[in-house]
Amino acid sequence: MALVNVATKTCCNIRILEEKLRTLSLTALTIKREKHLNARPRLRNPTWFTQKTRAPTNEEMTSENQEFLKEIVQDKMTESAAHAKEIVTTSNIPWDPKMQRAGVIARKIGIYPLWLKNGKKVSTTLLQVLDNHVVKYYSPDYEPPKQLRPKVYNRKACLLIGAEVADPSLFTKDYCGIFKNSGVLPTKFLARFFISPDAALPLGTTITAQHFQVGNYVDIRGKTIDRGFQGVMKRHGFKGMPASHGVTKTHRRGGNIGGGGEKGRVWPGTKMPGHMGNRFRIARGLKIWRINTKYNVLWVSGQAIPGETNSLVYVFDSKLPLRKPTSALPFPTYFEGQNEEAPEDIFDEEVHLFSEPTIVFDEKK
Repeated sequence: MALVNVATKTCCNIRILEEKLRTLSLTALTIKREKHLNARPRLRNPTWFTQKTRAPTNEEMTSENQEFLKEIVQDKMTESAAHAKEIVTTSNIPWDPKMQRAGVIARKIGIYPLWLKNGKKVSTTLLQVLDNHVVKYYSPDYEPPKQLRPKVYNRKACLLIGAEVADPSLFTKDYCGIFKNSGVLPTKFLARFFISPDAALPLGTTITAQHFQVGNYVDIRGKTIDRGFQGVMKRHGFKGMPASHGVTKTHRRGGNIGGGGEKGRVWPGTKMPGHMGNRFRIARGLKIWRINTKYNVLWVSGQAIPGETNSLVYVFDSKLPLRKPTSALPFPTYFEGQNEEAPEDIFDEEVHLFSEPTIVFDEKK
């Protein structure tokens, strides 16, 4: 009997210890501080995007067979435009400032200075408009499948625009199916632009740099340069601590991050070290100073357009109240042969041309 009592007591003690250990488990004591951090950048494609690239396979075909397959794909993709189910047609609708046009996909290629007639120097960024083509049109009634469907007022239509045509064999079958009824070969890049229903464009329409005009203002959206994990001096422009006179190992630190009393904690939004860059940002209200129609290049004011050199940006009409276009724009876009043949370079009225004299003397009487 004594042995039985000892065994029962030990079992009870073991159960009590197990219950205590459960209450003191690691999950109950761990503080999840990561939920206060910003989420890492992830690629979130729209609902109509599918898997883009496929695994390359060495089919060991001759160069003649490869050229033959390229010709077949070219003919198949171009013939599909004639069998489009519904092609949006343009009409002679007058331009209205309240209407929203489509944008373009451009490539940031560098910076360049310009001089005005009053002698002021203006720094500009060169944006080359790629071979933009209209791939799809979504009416305002289109509702993609989603979990929550909030009530949307003043619905906009949507244009899916592709840039940089590439070999269809590099992409998957589902991705090539997006371009089936557009008559355009699959492109490397896709972007959507919300527009007014009257600004719809036919499928396969090419959008050039003449979609914009000199003197107008545009908004540019791009992804900033990925700087990685940076300190407060690099990330937020802090001054830092003195270099000497009693300062030890705190030269580049941020200093105090919390006060005392009731607010003795780190407040949300405190500027601290962290990941810098790799975020989409919009530069608004940038003026177009010059347009090159031969190479489809825009000279846009400013040097702080987000993105690295050769990175993609999205250019569209400015939405700032005081920067919206006041004069008529090519609506819904510029079509070749619509007006007289434009010169190769179009300058703003304030820009000084180097072909003109800088100093003019009065003739002696």
